[in-house]
Amino acid sequence: MTVKTLFIGMDGATFTVLNDLIKPGEGGPVMPFLARIFADGVRAKLRSTPNPLTPPAWVSLMTGRGPGHHGVFDFIRAEERGDEVFFTLYDSRDCRVETIWSIASRQGKKVAALNFPFTAPPPKDLNGFIVPGFIPWRHLRRNSYPSDVYDRMKTIPGFNAQELAWDFEQEKQSGNELSDADREQWISYHLPREKQWFRVAEHLMSEEAPELMAVLFDGVDKLQHQAWPYVDPALQQGELSGFHKRMRELSLGYFRQLDGFIESLVTAAGPDVQVFFASDHGFTASTEVVRINAFLAEKGYVHFRELPEGDAGERRDNSYFAYLDWQKTTAYCRTPSCNGITIRVARAPGETGIDPSEYESFRARLIADLESLVDPENGERIIAEIHKREDVFPGSAMKEAPDLLLVLRDFGFVSVKNVLPVVEKRNYPIGTHHPDGVFLAYGPGIESGKMLGRRHITDVASTILYSLGLDVPSDFEGVVPPAMFTADHKAAHPIKIGAPTVRNQQDGVIEAMDEDEKKQIMEQLQMLGYME
Repeated sequence: MTVKTLFIGMDGATFTVLNDLIKPGEGGPVMPFLARIFADGVRAKLRSTPNPLTPPAWVSLMTGRGPGHHGVFDFIRAEERGDEVFFTLYDSRDCRVETIWSIASRQGKKVAALNFPFTAPPPKDLNGFIVPGFIPWRHLRRNSYPSDVYDRMKTIPGFNAQELAWDFEQEKQSGNELSDADREQWISYHLPREKQWFRVAEHLMSEEAPELMAVLFDGVDKLQHQAWPYVDPALQQGELSGFHKRMRELSLGYFRQLDGFIESLVTAAGPDVQVFFASDHGFTASTEVVRINAFLAEKGYVHFRELPEGDAGERRDNSYFAYLDWQKTTAYCRTPSCNGITIRVARAPGETGIDPSEYESFRARLIADLESLVDPENGERIIAEIHKREDVFPGSAMKEAPDLLLVLRDFGFVSVKNVLPVVEKRNYPIGTHHPDGVFLAYGPGIESGKMLGRRHITDVASTILYSLGLDVPSDFEGVVPPAMFTADHKAAHPIKIGAPTVRNQQDGVIEAMDEDEKKQIMEQLQMLGYME
C-alpha cells in the first residue's frame, strides 16, 4: 500500500499573504516550495461557510455538507431551558453527517487524519488513524485511534504531547490586544508545535503508508490573529520600527519552516501522489470593535443584569458570556464567534420570548434596527450584510443556527460586552477571518499553472474522494472542479456520483474535562478573539 492522496490543511491561509511569500525578493522567496506548487499546479480562492469560522468551516470541508446539514455552527453549543441558557463545547458527536475519513475507511481505504478539530471522540472501526486537534494534551491518548497510536507516537524522537496539543498554560494570554512581549512569545510558541505535527505525519506516512494522508497545520491562523500587522503586505510600507521588523522576521520564519515541512511531506509521498491544500477561511484586518449586545440593549432587545458588587461582580464582568436578564431579553448575540443574533421565541404560554405568531414581523423590525447602525462620518452601514438563517443554513439542522447572521464591514467578530460606545476604533489592526481561503492542487493528472474561478469549501471533500478513486456521494453539496484535472486524467478516471452517505452515529465515550480544562479552552478562544 502506498500514499495515493496527500491533503495538507493550512488553517486561515490566504492568498493575500501567500502571494507575497512566493515572490522572488532578496535572497529568494520565503516559501520556495510553495512557489513551485503555484507554478506547476492549480489554485483557486475557496469560499468558506457563511460564517467563516473554524468549527463550521472545517466540518464542512470534512463532510462535503454545509452547517445546515452537519449541525456545527460555533465552538460553543447553547441550549435554552426556561429562563436560563446553558453552554457547552461542540465535539464530533454533534456532527450529524459522515466525514470523508469514515466514507473512505468503510470503502477499504486506509486513512490518517491529524490535528483536525471536532474529530474527538474518533469513529469506531476506522481503517487507519486519527489524532484529533482542539483538545487538551491530557485527552490525546483517550481520543486517538487506534488505542495504541499514542504510545507509538511516543517513540518518535523529540515527541512532546504538551507541544503537540493545545498547551493551555503556555497559551493562557487573555485579551484581543496583547502586549508587544506577549505577541512575540505567541509567535515563537507555534514554531515547535507545528514541528510536532510534521513529525507525526512523517512517521505515519513512512510506517503505515495510508492511502489518504491528511494533516492540518493550524499555526497559520493562530499567528495571523496576533501578527497580522507584520504579515499583511499592505502594512509593510515605509520605514519599519525595530520591533516591527523583528516581528515580521519571526513571522516569516514560521512560514519558512512550514514550507520546509510541506516540501518534506510531498517529497516523501512520492511522485505519483496527488497533493491538495486548503484553508478553512482567509484573513484580513479588523479595525473596529462592534458591541452588538450593547446596541441591542439600546434598542430594547437585550437587558443586562445588575452586576453584584465586589469580587463576584468583577469575575462576572470578566466571564466569557454576556450577563443577560433572560426573563426580559428577546434577541441577543451568544458569542463573538457566532456573529449571529438569536431570537427568543416562547415555546409555551408564559415563557420568556416573543409569541411564535410574531416571529416574522419581529425579525423584520430587528433587521431594520440592525441596518440603522451606521458610521456617522459617512453614513456607511457598520453591518454590511444581514442574512436570514433559512437563506444561508438550509437543512435539517437549520433551527440550531442563529436566526440572523451578521457580516461586519471589516469582517470582524462582534463583541457581546455591555460597554459603550457601540462602535470603537481598535488601537491597531488585528487579524480576522475573511470568507475567501485557498485551494491548491499539485501532482500527476493535475493541470499546470492554472488559476481557477472561486470554489466552495464543500468541493474539497468531493475532490479528495475523487482523487482516491471513490464515487462522490449523491448528497454532497460540493462537486469536483473539472478544470482542476487534465483531460487525460478525467478520461481515464471519470467523475462518478454514488450512493448517499450514512448518518453519523458517533457514540464514543470522551473523558470528561474538568472545570479547569474547560476554563483553559475558553481562555484560548478568548485570546484568539472568539470569546470575551
